[in-house]
Amino acid sequence: MAKEFSRVDRLSQHIKKEMAVILQREIKDPRLHTMITVSDVEVSRDLSHAKVFVTFLGMDDSKVEDNLKILNDAAGFVRSLIGKRIQTRIVPHIRFAFDQSLNEGIRMASLVATVRQEDERKRKDAGLEPTDNDGADE
Repeated sequence: MAKEFSRVDRLSQHIKKEMAVILQREIKDPRLHTMITVSDVEVSRDLSHAKVFVTFLGMDDSKVEDNLKILNDAAGFVRSLIGKRIQTRIVPHIRFAFDQSLNEGIRMASLVATVRQEDERKRKDAGLEPTDNDGADE
């Protein structure tokens, strides 16, 4: 039998969806980066705290800390907006954190591409035929 989602998981998904809309449409701070993506929300078991993981597309690492500070300063306002949109007795306190997984994934993909190009170059230098199967067995 499939495991049902817990209340924490349901609230986490609901906050994630609403948070994405709020950050895109409601926050009007001109200092804030415009392309903010909510990648995950972790809600504590007692539903009193929520950690919102965000990524800033196309932003230098030097500006990430400034944008996180702006978001964490606006956390009370965002919490009030969340409280108006979701039907729950307890509205969690919100804290924003930067999600490194997107940047790490891009870095890993570029490393793999570099290694594959180097491998193809070595095969060509050795006089072997280049492979076209993208690593799949035939």
